[in-house]
Amino acid sequence: MKIEVVRAWPRRFEAVELELAEGTCVADALNAAGFEHDAEAVAYAVFGVRATLQAPLHDGDRVELLRPLQADPKEARRRRADLKTKPRL
Repeated sequence: MKIEVVRAWPRRFEAVELELAEGTCVADALNAAGFEHDAEAVAYAVFGVRATLQAPLHDGDRVELLRPLQADPKEARRRRADLKTKPRL
């Protein structure tokens, strides 16, 4: 089965397409892609849905390495709202 493993940074990404056996899990895909020791990854997802290392994969799945948030989404939203409400001179 075909699996894609993706890790991304701001403004760039790295993707590896793999042909793996049926019954493969997320950990197997990471090992095959050479991403098993990525120190920046804090979690994993399959098509944007959080997954464990033991989660089974299916043909066509995309495994994503998730990184920590660089900004708190609530705080970023507050800052944008403040900019819109301030009067312009």
